[in-house]
Amino acid sequence: MNDPRPLFERAAEQFASLLKLATPQRLGDPTPCTEYDVRALLSHVVGATHRIALIGEGGDGLSLPARVDGVADDGWPAAYEAARARFTSAWADDTKLGREVTVPWGAVPGAGAVGGYVMETVTHTWDLSQALGHPMALDEELAEIILPIAREVLPAEARVEGLPFGVVREAPEGADAYGRLAAWLGRTV
Repeated sequence: MNDPRPLFERAAEQFASLLKLATPQRLGDPTPCTEYDVRALLSHVVGATHRIALIGEGGDGLSLPARVDGVADDGWPAAYEAARARFTSAWADDTKLGREVTVPWGAVPGAGAVGGYVMETVTHTWDLSQALGHPMALDEELAEIILPIAREVLPAEARVEGLPFGVVREAPEGADAYGRLAAWLGRTV
């Protein structure tokens, strides 16, 4: 991905649309990402979006936790929109895509960092969709684009203890791209 920003914006728009359907009553529901209920998943996605924004601003993204605290139950859409706006502003300069930055998985060009957060957003969109009972159709093309990247950067044989992805699972016959991506990242589909 030479310029993953349009994909990030597309993935973020989809996540934001789904997020609007996450009522306060659903925040305690489990997600396929077993370490998170819906509230914790939203906290993680908002926090991770602030983290990649801070990296784009030239700051130390690792100094920020990949979560946010103190968001009111009905405040998640606004919290995510603020993080998204910060990302868009922070990465507006094309030259930042070639600059080396540090992310949790190492030192990479800015384009690689943003691409990693595209994968994160697409994956957690599936998690949220599952938790909410599939309230809307997801953009299949996003998962089709991200799946081969996930297979390349997260090969099955390289999974180590502490990596935030489980062992590769078998996707069910006929699984869509989101299901295949989720299975690759260790989720039960």
